[in-house]
Amino acid sequence: MKTLNQFLSEAYDKDVMDRSQIRRQGEGGRVGANRKKTEPEKRRMKAAGGGKMVPAKTYKDRKDIGTQKQASTREQQPEKERGSAEVKQSYADKVKAERKKAAQARAAAKKSGSAAPEAKKTPTASQLLTKKSAKKVSPSYTPQKASGKSAAERKAAMKKGERTLRDIQLKNLGKKSEKELKNPITQKEITRRNKAK
Repeated sequence: MKTLNQFLSEAYDKDVMDRSQIRRQGEGGRVGANRKKTEPEKRRMKAAGGGKMVPAKTYKDRKDIGTQKQASTREQQPEKERGSAEVKQSYADKVKAERKKAAQARAAAKKSGSAAPEAKKTPTASQLLTKKSAKKVSPSYTPQKASGKSAAERKAAMKKGERTLRDIQLKNLGKKSEKELKNPITQKEITRRNKAK
């Protein structure tokens, strides 16, 4: 039985193994590998109507495949030269002010007899330079469950409900048409009144 080293020495050219690194470029001019899921791996579902769900269509390939995005499009770039006297001085002033503030907080805590406040975590460079603020999601958010109805079926059900509500209200008030009502119920009447304004 062959060892791994023996197998590798027979299967691959030693010069290639020692000196070069073989990188497989992604298909279609991609920089990295294609990570698109195969049909059985797909989990995203879409309502097909009649309470049935089917796998959603695959996304189209992006037009900018194969081009690297500049860091300047994502992150704020330094405005002053690294290591200049101005940058060093501003940093020294900032550190001095932070130390003074922390010392004052400790002194105030000692005087009042409470525990000293914890030091704040310093943000990383990427956090400081990033332009985009992360979207905050409400902790009480729960995603809506899929009904299995298509958009047309949902719209039809909504319209049916509107018509039923309108008929009940017209009957109770003794009116003959929705135009006579003070507040419109159906979407059709709402759009008609908006156009008339």
